[in-house]
Amino acid sequence: MAAARGLLPLAQTELLEALVHLRTDSDNNIAQAAQATLEEQQQEDLLNVAKASEAAASVLGYLAAVPGAGRELHEAVATHANTPDEAIALLANLTTDGSLLELITLNQQRLIRAPEIIEAVLLNPSRTADAERRAKETREEFFEKERGARQIAQELRARGNQAAAEFFESAELATIDGEMSTDDAWLIAQHLEVSDADIDDSWLARELIEEMMVETAEQAAANLQAVINAERLDLGEVAPERISLIRRLMFMTVKDRVKFALKGDREARGILIRDSNRIVATAVIHNPRISDKEIENIASMRTVSEEVLRLIGMNRAWARSYLIIHNLARNPRTPMATAVHILPRIQAKDLKALTENRNMSEAVRRQAYRLVQTRKG
Repeated sequence: MAAARGLLPLAQTELLEALVHLRTDSDNNIAQAAQATLEEQQQEDLLNVAKASEAAASVLGYLAAVPGAGRELHEAVATHANTPDEAIALLANLTTDGSLLELITLNQQRLIRAPEIIEAVLLNPSRTADAERRAKETREEFFEKERGARQIAQELRARGNQAAAEFFESAELATIDGEMSTDDAWLIAQHLEVSDADIDDSWLARELIEEMMVETAEQAAANLQAVINAERLDLGEVAPERISLIRRLMFMTVKDRVKFALKGDREARGILIRDSNRIVATAVIHNPRISDKEIENIASMRTVSEEVLRLIGMNRAWARSYLIIHNLARNPRTPMATAVHILPRIQAKDLKALTENRNMSEAVRRQAYRLVQTRKG
């Protein structure tokens, strides 16, 4: 009762915390005394507490709902990190101050964490044009897109396509130049075949992820054209339908392309192996459905990342295939250390051909020549 009457020698922040707690006490006399003491507090004292870094969440929540509180007090509450999200939502619902709603919508992280704040802002007739715009943009970017992805995933799962459903449940569903359309989503869903349970991403060096995930629209456009050019170089004329699929894949975010490389079918793997982002290309050879025949073809490609060729050469299972190591040995893109390492396993007639291959580096040709001479005795 002494605390409820404000008679204890407490600091202002501690006193308010005690009063806010006691106003809901089961003893009506204590609860009424605490409420009366709270109503007697000076505006200046309340403001000082609202600005204090150690202000309790319960006190800030109470201050958000104080009737007749001034703009300065509510501004301090709205910008305090300790204020509960539900208190901000209540404040956004009750305030008649449009500029305060603008201030609330500046904290996008809070809006994402508590979408009820967005709804409170949009339902408040006092909202300004800026407050409405920020709230709508956040809702569209982080919630409507997510809801669309969930709907796609639910339908895919109902159709029995578990792998595609899992992809769309976690995909960003964004592209470099905007949001992925529903038609695009359904098209690429047809090229997903690996479930999350079958994926091992332990190979992915975490410290490299952030570095490799940043991509501008210009880089994406250049990457798209490079992939199309590489396909034309290796396969000849590229069908319009395939170019359409390449465009859709290349304009997904890097994060989604990595996931797609791990989960995609043979056609998707054939496209993403040529991605200029080495994490995306490397993800392809970690796809559990990739075949030895595909690796054999990749080992001969002159448009793939050197890192991919190096990893193929290090893989014991693939290195047992003579066709794979032979393709690596005569691929000018294969890192010199990898090529030199596998040369001793190349047959004599193929070694001799390497010595005459002007596309190969001088160091590789010289090492092949030494091996030929050694075997001649």
